[in-house]
Order: sequence, then structure tokens, then C-alpha cells
Amino acid sequence: MRGFSLLELGLLEGLYHITSFLMEVPTGVVADLWGRKTSRLLGRCIAACSLAIMFYSQSFAFQSVAFIATALGNNLESGAGDALVYDSLLLDNREERYMHVAGRQELVYQLSAITAFVLGGYMAVHSYGLLFGLSIVCSLVAALVASGFIEPQIERTDQYARRYSLFRAIQRSVYTQVTESYHIVKNQKKILYLIVFSEIMFCFITVLFFYLQNYWKSQGFSEFYIGLFFALHAIGAGITAYHAPRVEQRLGERGVLTWMPVLLIVGLWGIALSPVSYLFYILLGCIEGVLITAVGTYINRLLPSAQRATILSFQSMVFSFFMIILFPIVGFIGDTISLKSAFFVIAVVGTLLYPVQKCGIIKFS
Repeated sequence: MRGFSLLELGLLEGLYHITSFLMEVPTGVVADLWGRKTSRLLGRCIAACSLAIMFYSQSFAFQSVAFIATALGNNLESGAGDALVYDSLLLDNREERYMHVAGRQELVYQLSAITAFVLGGYMAVHSYGLLFGLSIVCSLVAALVASGFIEPQIERTDQYARRYSLFRAIQRSVYTQVTESYHIVKNQKKILYLIVFSEIMFCFITVLFFYLQNYWKSQGFSEFYIGLFFALHAIGAGITAYHAPRVEQRLGERGVLTWMPVLLIVGLWGIALSPVSYLFYILLGCIEGVLITAVGTYINRLLPSAQRATILSFQSMVFSFFMIILFPIVGFIGDTISLKSAFFVIAVVGTLLYPVQKCGIIKFS
């Protein structure tokens, strides 16, 4: 509606992920040094500001500012969110419950997404101003909720706060967190494998989320129906996330890491070749729910609390790295050839990566 091309959309999204790539680890350090609660609260306030800038700006330059602010808001949330949950359970000696808690957390998120997609699709047909306004209110309400969180006391965080001035604490913490996190990932290569494996798959799903909106619009679907498709995707993700502990118990870690990519490839080819692409996108939601819950648990089990938020932020940085590469390419192919051809390329890439991923399963299982 603002007159931007698919390539410009790809560049904006690329700028978002460049910002995420550069700022993930520093914002993870913020969460480890000054607290997960502070990081999440600040992130939601910045998110509200970014939405306001995005709605009112007419130029590419100001949209760029909005996308950068959106990235920073999400950076402050990404590592801190899971770290807050896992460390709270860890300090209560209930860390074995993490997969169940993460599944319920994902269910609540997806139920919220269902409401947002259906309501948002309806509102977009009538008023984008009302839609953005409600989204800003939701971000501010989330900030209010975050203000009531209880900060889990991590010993290392307290030591840094006592021993150094503000500037020195930042400098010291960034250096120490990055180097120690690097050595942890280097010495436990399974962490790196799980991060790369999961983020590649999430990258495919996210790219499709954005470009399918344009594709379905060109196929004659209104915003309401597009919102409905996304709502059904969210229902699938929520149900499978809630039941992920049962799925994991039945298949085991190796089974989850083997069969979820197979189903993902089926979904990618279905979107690329089938006239009912929305059905296969709903299938991807089911896969996403299991992956977010199960793989998140596998990674958290291997991480020490003092570096948890930093390494989880590194995980988001890996996601941004893949998005920086893939998102503009898909936009370019969509502009010059067609989005259908771009989806075909995604399916081919996903299929070619499977043998590499399978080797990783054999090595680390």
C-alpha cells in the first residue's frame, strides 16, 4: 500500500536481520548482566515505538528506522525470554519440567496469534490505523506484565554489578560473555549443530510467512482469509507444542531430529507445487510447534545459566544470518520471475540440506 516493491521489502527485512545479527550478543549480555526482566521490559517498550514509526513513516529511510527498532526490541526479548523461564525452573529444582512449560508457553503464544491473525485480518480490511494502534497497546500491556516478573538471581550477574562501574561492567561483561560463550559452543559442538539445524528450518518458515502474504494476495485472497490461514497455522503449532513432550517421549531426540525435517521438506514442496499451498503451510505450523519446544529443551539442557541468555541470543544471531542471505534472494526471484519460482528454490535448498543434517544426527546421537 505504501508503494514498496518486493525487493525493497526484502531489503527492509534484510536490514532488520543485519541489526539482529549485530545486536543479538550485546543484548544477550544486557540480560545476563542486568537481568532478564529488565531486558524484556525494555524490549516491549521499543517494540511499541517501532510500530508507531512504521505506521506513520512514508519513506524508505524512516521505514528502515522502524525495522531497526523492531529488531532491537526483539533482540532484547529473544535470549532473555527462554533464559528467564529455564533459570526460574532451575532455581526451583524443576528444570525437568521445561519442555512441558515451554509447550504451554508456545500454546498460549499460538492462541494469541490465532486471535491476532483473525482479528488483524478483519481489521486490515477496514482500518490499518486501528490495527497498528491495537498492536501498540498490546506491546505496552506486555511491558506492564513484564514489570511484575521476579528476576532469578544468577550469582555471576551480582558479582559483575558489585565489582565494576557501569561503563567498565559493560566492557568487561561483553568481553567475558562472548569469549566464555564461544568456548562453551566450541567445546560442545552439539550445541552449534542444534542451533544451526533449528534456525535453518525456522528461517524457511519465516520467509514463507512474509512472502506468502503477497502470493496469496495475488491469488485473490483477502486479508481476512490470509489471516485465517495464519490462524490455522498457529492452531497446528499450538497443539503440537503442547503435546511435544509426548511426541518427544515417543520418538526420542533422534526421532524428532530425523522426522521433523522430512515433514518440513514435504511442506516446502507442497507450497511450491500444490494449488492448495495454505494446507501445506498449516502443516509447517505443526512442525514448528514441535521444533520450538523440543529443540529449545535440548539446547537449554547443555547451557550454564551464566551464559544462557548470551548463547540463546547467539542462536537468534544465526537465524538472522540465514535471513540476511535468503530473504532478499527470495524477494529478487519473486520480483524478476515469480513467487512460485522462489518457493520452488526454497524447496530445492531444503531438500539438498537434508543429507548434511542427517550426518549431524548420526554424529551427535
